[in-house]
Amino acid sequence: MSIEVGSKVQGKVTGITNFGAFVELPTGKTGLVHISEVADSYVKDINDVLTVGQEITVKVLSVENDGKIGLSIKKAVDRPEGERPRPARQFDRGPRPAGQDRGPRPFDNKGPRSGGGGGNRGGFNKGGRGAPAPRKEQTFDTLMTSFLKDSEDRLATLKRQTDSKRGGRGAKRQ
Repeated sequence: MSIEVGSKVQGKVTGITNFGAFVELPTGKTGLVHISEVADSYVKDINDVLTVGQEITVKVLSVENDGKIGLSIKKAVDRPEGERPRPARQFDRGPRPAGQDRGPRPFDNKGPRSGGGGGNRGGFNKGGRGAPAPRKEQTFDTLMTSFLKDSEDRLATLKRQTDSKRGGRGAKRQ
């Protein structure tokens, strides 16, 4: 009996690791069932699902040139056509009751953040986090002028800080 991709065969679990289980096939060869191919839902510990010596049905996913055989337990299960397993999501809490919110979203820009502290260490954009100021129609020229002014201010600040670290004006490099 040869092992062909797509065939379903009986096997015996011979070893379990943290990434999957080794299964001995009827031909005497050993294949690997990756932990992601054990069950339709998330498997944290494969020992909760499989034990050494257990007889299982597997589907052959791949046969490599170097002799490695990829197997799947979840794809060996026959399902009615059109029925697909719903993957278990880690944060699935079921349907949301009408009119209820689950609380603030992590990157919600609505209102000030609690806890204080500051993310803006550079000193730029010192405005508050309140409602944004109404936008004025700005032309390219006014935008460019504003950018150049901000850029020059930043460069002057950087130059002052660098000069003070070098010991003032007398220590400039040539």
